[in-house]
Amino acid sequence: MGMDLPISRTPSLETIAKLNSNENPFGPSKIVRKRITEAFDNACRYPSMVFKPLLEQIAEKEGVSTKHIVVTGGSTEGLKATGLTYGLDGGEIIAADPTFQSMMTYGENFGAFVHRVPVDANMGHDLEEMERRINSKTRLIFICNPNNPTGTLLDKNKLKDFCISASKKAMVFSDEAYYDFITDPDYPSMVELVKENMNVIVSKTFSKVYGMAGLRIGYLVARPDIASRLQKNIMAFTNVLAIEAAKEALVDDEFYKFSIAKNVEAKNAIYKTLNDLGLEYIESHTNFVFFKTGRHIDEMMTAMKKENVLIGRPFPPFYEWARISTGTMDEMEMFDRALRKVMG
Repeated sequence: MGMDLPISRTPSLETIAKLNSNENPFGPSKIVRKRITEAFDNACRYPSMVFKPLLEQIAEKEGVSTKHIVVTGGSTEGLKATGLTYGLDGGEIIAADPTFQSMMTYGENFGAFVHRVPVDANMGHDLEEMERRINSKTRLIFICNPNNPTGTLLDKNKLKDFCISASKKAMVFSDEAYYDFITDPDYPSMVELVKENMNVIVSKTFSKVYGMAGLRIGYLVARPDIASRLQKNIMAFTNVLAIEAAKEALVDDEFYKFSIAKNVEAKNAIYKTLNDLGLEYIESHTNFVFFKTGRHIDEMMTAMKKENVLIGRPFPPFYEWARISTGTMDEMEMFDRALRKVMG
């Protein structure tokens, strides 16, 4: 299946460790690639021809009806569509800071006002302060859990209680792009609350654990009336090859487990490097690690790039912190050598 799959790279990436975008370097899996190749015969057709079976697969996976699902061009399109839907004409959005910004910046383009609530001392969502910011103009509350870029995970009971309470006052959006990397087998997806008809929207993606970031496909899960409203603001949608790839990825359990295991291996290698150098970091529940360099991120990015290692962009106000994605063990060795040199 995917286990002995050689890693394909474009020539520009052969000597560069690209560890700046939280991608899975092992995907797509071997059988997904085969499915993509076979799907070229339908590449001349519009996606509607092959769309329904994927919709049914996702609905079955999430335990909801197909009317609960909105397929998007990567989860980012779902984030932007939601920011547009609820941010128009001065609608207020509440979010942690720092967090993944696509929804907020897009919403601001259409008149939204965003309350950016600083993360707490543990770099997690400050749920109490976020709840205090809710007012009569609040239309949307954004939670990225596990959070990007900090990698933190909310206590599952506090998360659920917050979402139930907040959803009575505004729409709650749970970005679960990194949900697959959570090691607690009993950690709930907020799809549970969607099933209870609450004002909750959940986003998921094929970009991370499935290794399909370049194919651009994800989805939203929401109550049918909410899903219908969001669907009207989906613009890019996705494509035939991505749809066929996603259908195969959902049943490729072997590659899924392989990706999880490889991520743990790479993350442990990152931890070892950081421990050896005495650098502070946040224990991560994702496929990246946020660590403190004590140097401005612009300087770090430039220095690491000279060593052929690309690291994450600035995440204000934490300019002396860096985000490093997991990669292959060869890439982890490149990171190790580069960081020791740069910090030496």
